[in-house]
Formats: sequence, structure tokens, C-alpha cells
Amino acid sequence: MELKIFQVMDVDLSLLCLLLLLLVSHGVGLKDMCQEARCKKHGPVIRFPFRIKGKQPDYCGYPGFDLSCTDRKETLLELPTSVKLYIKNIDYASELITATDPENCLPRQLLNFSLSTSAFKFAAWLQRDLDFFNCTSRQRDSYLWTSCLGVPGYDIYAFTSGSIVTYFDLTSCSKMYSLSSVPDDLNSRDNILHLNWSRPACGLCGALGKFCRLKNNTDRIETECYDKPKSNEGIIKKIVAAVTTVGSAILLLIVFALYRVYSSDKAAKQHQKRIENFLADYKALKPARYTYADIKRITNDFKEKLGQGAYGTVFKGKLSNEIFVAVKILNNSTGNGEEFVNEVGTMGRIHHVNIVRLVGYCADGFRRALVYDYLPNESLEKFVSSEHGKTCPLSWEKLQDIALGIAKGIEYLHQGCDQRILHFDIKPHNILLDDNFSPKISDFGLAKLCSKDQSAVSMTTARGTMGYIAPEVFSRNFGNVSSKSDVYSYGMVLLEMVGGRKTVDKEVENNTQIYFPGWVYNSLDNGEELIIRIEKEGDAQIAKKLTIVGLWCIQWHPVERPSMTTVVQMLEGGGDKLTMPPSPLSSAGQGRMKSHLPGRPLHQILEVISETN
Repeated sequence: MELKIFQVMDVDLSLLCLLLLLLVSHGVGLKDMCQEARCKKHGPVIRFPFRIKGKQPDYCGYPGFDLSCTDRKETLLELPTSVKLYIKNIDYASELITATDPENCLPRQLLNFSLSTSAFKFAAWLQRDLDFFNCTSRQRDSYLWTSCLGVPGYDIYAFTSGSIVTYFDLTSCSKMYSLSSVPDDLNSRDNILHLNWSRPACGLCGALGKFCRLKNNTDRIETECYDKPKSNEGIIKKIVAAVTTVGSAILLLIVFALYRVYSSDKAAKQHQKRIENFLADYKALKPARYTYADIKRITNDFKEKLGQGAYGTVFKGKLSNEIFVAVKILNNSTGNGEEFVNEVGTMGRIHHVNIVRLVGYCADGFRRALVYDYLPNESLEKFVSSEHGKTCPLSWEKLQDIALGIAKGIEYLHQGCDQRILHFDIKPHNILLDDNFSPKISDFGLAKLCSKDQSAVSMTTARGTMGYIAPEVFSRNFGNVSSKSDVYSYGMVLLEMVGGRKTVDKEVENNTQIYFPGWVYNSLDNGEELIIRIEKEGDAQIAKKLTIVGLWCIQWHPVERPSMTTVVQMLEGGGDKLTMPPSPLSSAGQGRMKSHLPGRPLHQILEVISETN
């Protein structure tokens, strides 16, 4: 035991040296805690009236001027309305800050952007009252707001309130909302926004070459100017104060060494217990926890690569000569671990034939990995995406079985678990196929949990993949985010499955205006036959059924979409009794809800609830 203690003490002498260095360089006075700081080397200088929340005392800053440092060392300002901005520069003399949107789309935060309770104001002198429209046709002479607000098939335009809009063709547009005092900064292509403040009035201090701070010994919040501190001021006093702490530091080091020895022994016991739990969990078909060394052994040092995505790389591995797995190594540079926690926490609750099974996971320091069943036929995207340039080898019967399996899997997520699970990323790439082409839903990194007796979930940012995201995820003007958001994504997958079998028309092959949902709706609404490759009798009926169900699912307003339980019933039926939905490309079809979807009030109010993970 004594040998271990002295070994630890020898290793940790560097910590004592570091402690003394910090005491010398920063001193022991309370005021030194308010010195200038940065979140990263070239980030903005942070000093009064700003402070770093959680790292500096309250007296270091003025109320309402709290900043924080993100995991990526960005300087973050969070306004009272939950609007978050990255601070790029602070001009203390001019009392002006330059900010950007973390997701590079400032206009998306417009609806929440209220500065009435904030210490800041818009610095732009030009501000307008605007009316916003979403349009399916190009408004060439109008004020195109920004492409990042749009959804597939729609662009967002803004007109000055009270202006004459009769010069524009608005027949293909619908008004979304109106906003007052919108600064031109919010539509800048460089994603830059300027804000200024008037209190506290520290601009004079900056103009005089001085710093600003709160006055001491006063009950009122008042500020004063003071001379910039010199780097060598009071250095002798700091050294003396540091030396007097050496005795305490040595005692602290001994206590720390004893704790390290105790922790080391405890960790060794926990390691052995983890191995025993691993064997028990694997036999019970529960997700097992692997070390990074286990992952390297399973993948044969990452020998066979299956694919790569935005969040990580997938390798083939095997647990035995008969059990193969797919191992997803997560990137260390993306995210803050939320996707990993979501995936493990969510999939540990799921047991369904149409949900991919999570065999295990690795959380070894900063290394993270997910281990799934290996599915040899890869994803549905391989068979329906035109990017692969191959004719789909799957029969219409098999496509129908796949569509039904996906629907049952989503229905299980919405109704079959203790808590409702919203996937938020249903797309062909996340539908894996086993040996028999049975579908299995995967990738729960964006999933959210909510209680089953609630109908909607609150979200602060959009999530999902462009082309499959429901309109309400972008704008609450269409309704609340709920399980119907997954229904929309599923409908887009259905139409893509049908569209992958569409006969190519050479005359319109290069026409970017041909939008398949609109084309197929117009064909069915006009009583025309779908131009689809048909191999045998009955294929046309399946194609039509999948198309009608898909069109129901992609209605713009959530209340007009069926639940996944209703979708399963529609797919299991013959299809001859299905009725055409309103056009999904028009927001004027609210009153045309068909009677074959009972029990869904057209204008029911969805109660917004908070996320539970």
C-alpha cells in the first residue's frame, strides 16, 4: 500500500507544480477571478459587463450578460426567449456585439426573437414590418427571404407590410404570419446579426482606455471605471501567498494519493464485474457493454468497411463463426454524445421484429460504438434510390410486405412501448433488410420519448433529413410536432418506393419541375393509369394502394394524416375501398377529409409537452 501511495504521489507532483503556477499567475484574490477570458484562442475577449456563467462569480458581470462556452469552444449567448447565438466579436467601446446563428439560418429564429425582456437591441437602423408567404412558384420580382426556411416544393418570400402585392402572382402562395420590426441583418447571406446595449454605460470607460466594473460597498447596481491591471502588479504578494499554501497543498496531495489507490482497487473490481455482467446480458439478449479492445477484436481491427455516414463509420464484425454483427464507430468530433445516449437508451426498450436489434455498445473513454445485428441486404435505399442507377429487383408483393413491415414497426414505436417513441428520421437509408428482405428500422440517434397519453412534443430545432421532414418541424404554422411527423416521413418513403418503379419519360427526364407526389396525385385524380413498370397481374393495384396511402400520409397539416394504426389497416386491406386524399401540394384542402378515417377530429388541439430525454 505504501509503495502505491508514493508512486501516485510521484506521478501527481506535476499537479502540485501546476497548482503553484496558477496561484502565482492568477493570485489568490477574488478580483482575479474576473480577469479577461476567452472560450478559444482567437475567440472574443470576455470581460465586464459579460461573464462566463458557471466559471466566474456573479459580480464579474452585469445581470443579463451571461455567456457560456460550448463543447466546441464557441462563445454562446442565450436570450430570455431561448434564442441561442454564437458571439464572434464584442466592441466594448461602441457597446456592440456581432453574432451568428449556430445552425446558419437566422430567419428560422424569427418567431422566438423578442428582445423586449433582453438587455440588447437590434443595431440595424433599417427595420421593417414584413408579411411572410410560402409559394410553390418562383416570385422573380419579390423579396426572396431565404432558402433555409423552405421545405421541398416551397420557397419563403417576404413583403413589406402594407405594400401593394397586386403586382405579384400569389395564386400559388399562402400567407404564413406577420412580424414587426425585422432588421435587415436577419436575412444577410453571411449569417451576421448586430446587437447593441445601452446599460450598463461602459462605453466611456473604453473610450478613456479603462475597464468597467461594479462598484463595491453599495446596495445599488452601479458601475465605475478603473485602470487596466498591469501584468506584474502585486507579483511578490502572490508568490508569498502561494508559498504559504504549499503545506496545505502537500497534505491535499497525500489525501488525493490515498483516494487514487482506493479508486484503482475499486476500478479493478468493477472491471471484473463488468465482464460477468457482459456474459449474463448477452445470454439474456440485452445490449452488452464492450471495451474498445473488444470492438477491435470483433471487427478484426476494422478490416471490412460497410459504409460511412455523417456520424460514423460501419464495419463488419463477428462474435463467433455463426454470429455476424455491424459495428458503427461514432465520430468523436460531432455532437455532444446526445445521439449515442438516445440510441442506447431508446433501443434498450425495443423488442420488435421490424426494429433492428442493438446487440451492444462501447463507451470506453471518448471512444463510442454501437453493435447491431448484421443484415446482408443493406438498406432499402439501395433498391429504391435512382442514384444507384439499377432497376429495382424487388417484386411489387415484396415491396408491399416491406411497406407493411415498416408501418408495423413505426406503429410499435408509437403505441407498443411504455413510452411513445418518435423516430424523427424515417428514410430508406435507415430501413435495413434481412436475408428475407424483411424491413428493420434503425438509427435512433434523433429519437425522442414522450408519454403515451400526450399527443405532441416540444422542439427547439428542426431534426431529420431534408426531403423527409414534416412541414410542422420547420414551422409551427402547420401544426404541432407529434407522432404524425413520423407519418409524413413514412409517406415520403412509400412514394419513393413507388417512384423508383416509375417508367422514365425521356421528354421530361431532365425537367427539374417534375415532382413525383404532384405527378402521381394528378394522374390518379384524373383517372389516368400510373406509368409504372408492371410485371404481372395485380401489380397495378398494389402500386395504386401504396400511392394513395403515401399521399394520405404526406398531407401538410398533421391532423389530416392518418395514425400508423390506420395506415396498417389500409395496407392490410384490399385497396379497392381507399379514397383519394386532398392534394398534398395545396393548403386549401382542409375541408375535404374523407370519412374512411374515423375518430380523428379535423381541428383537434394537440397539447404540447416536453421531451423526456
